[in-house]
Amino acid sequence: MAGVFSRISSIFQAKANKVLDKAEDPRETLDLSYEKQLAKLTEVRKAVADVATSRKRIELQAAELKKQGDKLQGQAKAALEQGNEDLAREALLRREALAEQLSSLEAQHTQIAEKEADLINVSKTLQTKIEEFRTRKETIKASYTAAEAQTKISEAVTGISDSMGDAGQAMNRAQDKIAQMEARAGAMDELIASGALTDLSQPVDDIQAELDKVSAASSVDAELAALKSQLGQGTAGEITAPEADA
Repeated sequence: MAGVFSRISSIFQAKANKVLDKAEDPRETLDLSYEKQLAKLTEVRKAVADVATSRKRIELQAAELKKQGDKLQGQAKAALEQGNEDLAREALLRREALAEQLSSLEAQHTQIAEKEADLINVSKTLQTKIEEFRTRKETIKASYTAAEAQTKISEAVTGISDSMGDAGQAMNRAQDKIAQMEARAGAMDELIASGALTDLSQPVDDIQAELDKVSAASSVDAELAALKSQLGQGTAGEITAPEADA
């Protein structure tokens, strides 16, 4: 059962990744990554500033201790000049305590200074890498934009080609219909001319139709007689026969 749920989960995950990949714009992802790197650089620089502030505070404290030590040294000297050895000793003891504090501050100052130097190096290295990433990012974004434009152009050209194909098929169908209608019209004209069909736009009565037939027959007989005369096969009676009929 667990295997089934695992498989279903994998299927959903694959589909989700496919949807996300389709919706993802690499340019936005690159910009987001760049912004995150800048945020990290800002954090490192803040850490450098904090460490530098701590170092400066220690330096101020050390300077104050040195000032107090010098003052106690002077007080011890003045006490001895007055013949007050105990007071001079007390001043020197206090000066010794300040010296120990100063030594501790100097050790801390060394550690903090080293840490500050390390953070400065990290900050410089990170800044260099971020600048390199920014340059690559802009190059990739430009390439992606160009590829996207080329894809859209190709899709548009493909769409036009498909549209032209459809238009060409439509034109062929129209031409076929035109040819079909012209052939039908020609056939109708021939049928009307032969008398197989009646042209209702020009009605002819039965008497006129008979007269037209006789006239057409007489014309054919006359033409036939003329041809026979030219060939030397006709007779006078045959030549004048159509005139008698007429």
